[in-house]
Amino acid sequence: MLVVALVVVAADQVTKSLAVARLSSGSVHLIGPFALVLSYNTGVAFSIGAGLTLPIVVIVVVVVAMVAWTGRAVPNTAAAVGVGMILGGAVGNLADRIFRGHHGAVIDFLYSGYWPTFNLADSSIVCGSVVLAIVLWRTTVTTRSPENDRRLPR
Repeated sequence: MLVVALVVVAADQVTKSLAVARLSSGSVHLIGPFALVLSYNTGVAFSIGAGLTLPIVVIVVVVVAMVAWTGRAVPNTAAAVGVGMILGGAVGNLADRIFRGHHGAVIDFLYSGYWPTFNLADSSIVCGSVVLAIVLWRTTVTTRSPENDRRLPR
């Protein structure tokens, strides 16, 4: 879990530094609706809470601590990867708010035309959540049976 989180934070911070360095003069069209567009988000998802940096930082620190603490008890390696992706994404965005000089904003640069501009940390949080949900669902489905689940009607 920790290794995955560290890899995500490193990759996220490198891509954000490259985005600031290379996209400050303008966006880069990739293909179709996809482009690299530099933007700064002081809120959370969909810019909700824009400008509320201190409360967002406090909430994210608490969430990161909770995810790290509960992540110690994941049932298998795949779940640990999912938790590591979530943790790494959250820490990557938190690092932007605390250590970069953008007034508590997170650097976003991946533009699709259909979705708000996002970054690698955001993608990691979403993908890690999907991985974790699938792993936990499969773990629950495979371990439930009438013999070991007294809640099922007989």
